[in-house]
Amino acid sequence: MADMKLFRQYLDLTDQVIANSTKEDIAETAKLLAMNLAHYQGKYGDLPLEETLAVLNAEKPNEDQLKMLVSGLENLVGVLGMVRGGGLEEDGEVLH
Repeated sequence: MADMKLFRQYLDLTDQVIANSTKEDIAETAKLLAMNLAHYQGKYGDLPLEETLAVLNAEKPNEDQLKMLVSGLENLVGVLGMVRGGGLEEDGEVLH
């Protein structure tokens, strides 16, 4: 069950990892995540951008929205960590 505390922890971890990454690391991460999205869209169809924006702009996200937010940040931290060579330990505690 996702909750706001877990979301905030992932948000803080994401900020830490990004702050300690190079522009090239972030660009490579964006490319990999874009390829993952393209693969998903090719297999399952387009994702509704309006729904994604609504989740990002929600003042009080519901349970499903929190799950999506946590999952998205988890993907970002994971891919960026992979691009950087797995060096997440120096940036903060890895969350589960």
